[in-house]
Formats: sequence, C-alpha cells, structure tokens
Amino acid sequence: MDNSMVCLANATVCNGTSCLVPESNFNAVLSAVLSAVLTTLLALVMFSMGCNVELKKFLGHIKRPWGICIGFLCQFGIMPLTGFILSVAFDIIPIQAVVVLIMGCCPGGTASNILAYWVDGDMDLSVSMTTCSTLLALGMMPLCLLIYTKMWVDAGMIVIPYDNIGISLVALVVPVSVGMYVNHKWPRKAKIILKIGSITGALLIVLIAVVGGVLYQSAWIIEPKLWIIGTIFPIAGYSLGFVLARIAGQSWHRCRTVALETGMQNTQLCSTIVQLSFTPEELNLIFTFPLIYSIFQIIAAALFLAAYVVHKKYFRKNSAEFPESRENEPVPQSSLQ
Repeated sequence: MDNSMVCLANATVCNGTSCLVPESNFNAVLSAVLSAVLTTLLALVMFSMGCNVELKKFLGHIKRPWGICIGFLCQFGIMPLTGFILSVAFDIIPIQAVVVLIMGCCPGGTASNILAYWVDGDMDLSVSMTTCSTLLALGMMPLCLLIYTKMWVDAGMIVIPYDNIGISLVALVVPVSVGMYVNHKWPRKAKIILKIGSITGALLIVLIAVVGGVLYQSAWIIEPKLWIIGTIFPIAGYSLGFVLARIAGQSWHRCRTVALETGMQNTQLCSTIVQLSFTPEELNLIFTFPLIYSIFQIIAAALFLAAYVVHKKYFRKNSAEFPESRENEPVPQSSLQ
C-alpha cells in the first residue's frame, strides 16, 4: 500500500496505516495570542464598567456588607453544594465529579459585571461582590474542595493556582478603580465610555465562547451526563441566587445582580486548575466541561437578559409591582455588624 495515500505529508514515521506526525503547536500559539488580546480587551471593558461605579456607594457596600454576605453565601455555599448534589444525582465517575466541584468552588467571573449593567443591576454591588469573592477564594476554594471532594479524591492532589487568582484580582481591581476615578472627575465622559464599553463587553462575551469552541473543537466528544450537568448547573446558580436574595429582602435589581454573580463562574480559573491537577489521559475525560459550563452560562444569562428586556418593554406600566427606587435607596444595614 502506498503510505502517501494515508499519511500526512509531514509524517516522520509511517508503518502501514500508522503514522507519527510532529506535534503541532499552532493551537498553543493561537491560544496564547488570543489570551493576551482577550485579557487586554477585558481590562478595557472592566475600566468602562468602573465608569458606572460610584465610590460612595461602593464603599457603602464594603462598610455595610449585607449584599456582599448574601453573595458570599451563594458563591461558596450554594454553588459547591449544587455541584455536589448534581455529581451524586448523575452518578458520574470520581474525576468528573471533582471537576464539577472545582467549577462550583470558583469565584464569580467578570462577565457578570457586564451582564449586570445590561439588566439594570446594582453595578456597585456587582463589582464589590466579584472583588470580594475573588479575594476570599484564596481561602474558601481549598476549604470547599476539602469538604466536598474527600469522598472521591484526596483534596491535596488539586492544585490551586494562587498566582492566577491574584492576577484575576489585579486585572479586576485596577481597571475598575481607574474607571471609578474617571466617573468621579469627568462624569459626562464616563457615560460615553460606559456605553462603548458595555457594547464591547457584550461582543467580547460572545467572542470568548466562539474562540473557546474553535480552539477545543476536537474535545467536544464527552460523556452526555457532563453535558446535562453543564446545562443545569448555571441555571440552578442563577435561580437559587435570585431566590435567596429575594428571601433576604433585597430589591429586585439587587436580586438580578446576586443571581448573575452566583451563576456566572470564573471558568478560566477552573480550566487552569484542571490542567494543573490532572494527567493528559484524565484531561480527555474532563477538560471540555469548563467550556460547556461557560457556553451554557452565557446562553442562560442571554435568556435571562431577553426576558428582562421583554418585561421592561411590555410591562413598564406595571412597574409599580416591581419598585426599584435605586437612586436614593440606602445600602441595607447588616445584622452582622
């Protein structure tokens, strides 16, 4: 048989239908370049989101952190527990259960800040929640993983990339702080920046999902149970976060904010942890799950946004049913003080 009929032109060793092809680093290079570009764009978008944050209100949430405490309970209480319940309910293998729990233990993602703007959420609360959850993740992630993964693996095998968490924190705090300063000094210009940034941010969220799908298209063959969990998990996070915030007496726009902060996870951090903690053979079984979650959290959030826009447009006359006097609404006093 002519090996040229079955082997690629760059194959180095051919034996019948078996060929050895040099490892291509095209995807690795493309991933690195796109990562740098997307990180830069995300920093600019977060700068624009900071232009909608008022320092006085932001500090008010820090000083009286009732909303942040609710977000903390959702982020490191509801999400890990939901991941655990889904893993047990679908009876997935231990390594897959661990990656589901890693996703549940991750802090909130910055995309939630962009979406909070589009659903008329509390931007001050959104940014403060994302910042605090990322900071608290340094201690809460190891604790939650120790509690929930011990029935499957030794929690010590999971590598927490503290440097990546630190970078995420800096990439969030610095541009948002600059945006807050611009909003304080030049409020009119800040509004223009905000409009441009909000549109760019929405496009960026879609771009990240598309790029992820293209880069890892060869890994889409994965167990159906993980597809189902990846679909249910973010929806459960949004729903439970909204319900808990409402039970806690938060206003409707803060309920939307807490819901987004709860369901919208930092999937990039989850992918990094997975790559650092498992062998290449194990990665074949689980690596795509963070991408699945990322795509469905965006789809679910888009549906959430669409539902809100429809309600806002066609039920504006009934807005008295959903009072949201945000301009003069004080930050609730915390019972934890």
